Amino acid sequence: MFRLALKMLFGDTAKYLMLVFGVMFSTFLMTQQSSVFCGLMRWTTAILKNAPAPIWVVETEVRQVNQTIAMRDTDLGRVRSVSGVDWAMPLYSGVQNVRLENGSLTVVQLLGIDSTTFAGAPPRMIEGSIESLRQPNAVVVDDLALKRLSPNPAVPLKMGSTFEINDQEARIVGICHAMRSFTGGPFVWTTYERALSYSPQQRKMLSAILVSPAAGKSIDEVAESIEAETGLKAYVNTGFKSSPRDFNTATIFWFVKNTGIPISFGTTVLVGLIVGIAISCQTFYLFVLDNLKHYGALKAMGATNGKLCMMLLTQVSVVGMIGYGIGLLFASIFGMAAIKNTQPPFFMPDIIPLGVLGVIIFICLLASFLGILRVSLLDAAVVFRG
Repeated sequence: MFRLALKMLFGDTAKYLMLVFGVMFSTFLMTQQSSVFCGLMRWTTAILKNAPAPIWVVETEVRQVNQTIAMRDTDLGRVRSVSGVDWAMPLYSGVQNVRLENGSLTVVQLLGIDSTTFAGAPPRMIEGSIESLRQPNAVVVDDLALKRLSPNPAVPLKMGSTFEINDQEARIVGICHAMRSFTGGPFVWTTYERALSYSPQQRKMLSAILVSPAAGKSIDEVAESIEAETGLKAYVNTGFKSSPRDFNTATIFWFVKNTGIPISFGTTVLVGLIVGIAISCQTFYLFVLDNLKHYGALKAMGATNGKLCMMLLTQVSVVGMIGYGIGLLFASIFGMAAIKNTQPPFFMPDIIPLGVLGVIIFICLLASFLGILRVSLLDAAVVFRG
């Protein structure tokens, strides 16, 4: 019976291909858009990956890592005095103007880190060393900056190249790999003191305090102590874990709540779902109608409704798995191209293909239900009517 069901399916080439296309298109659209959304949300937390530290202490009104509200310099000493703190180092973070050799302007995400411990340094250096930041006018840039800060992207910058940050010279002494920023600008590291000189002067310049807990102290415990004793906000950088203080999760939830990004991507995913349901259900129902005489003949020969239903489920399952596989393949190819070109952002966690598979199964079951309902009500005598 199953072999006969597949012969019936493959025999109607037009409807078979239309069914596969509907499932494939739905799978590709839902997977691709969900992965781009996840990639974009990861970009919003890029600073936490590029300047890693267990605890981030910020001003009380800060709700996400890209929001900068300066603190007093004396807050650094207050945090260092909290019991359970191993070390606490200043961090400057801000978007600054860079003038290229041809006179054009662009922006960078400038990070100023402690020149003694280098807390907040990029985790992966490609060329040079972070210790070279102690040299005059020294900066470390990410690989994106080599092209973005060059007047001719075909001839990227290299070690020793110079550019201007707010009309002050900066010389590249190191190149690192970093996650792309949500704002689109490349990352530039320098010492905390030099970052302050590069930036327009304000009364308060301290963006955040990077903290490490002492041995034997948990991150959440130390963060709670900092908040209780200083009145500042202490987030933990655990990487999307269940901690209610996690800065990654807080940042993503802020963007989900306060921007139209989820609605935009969610609408496209919904379109993929609707298209998949419309094409699959309609086409499979027409396929069943075109083969009613065959099902009637099988019923007249003694085939039960259960066996006919299993035939329909076999047909729709084969179509669903083939379409899902092709759609997932195309989405993966798109993702590899996006990662190679560094945009658009693309990140496909395991939950996405599994979730899309569940949606495709739902579409297939809905399509098969309409066919099963029609075949169940079929009179076997239809095969004998002209």
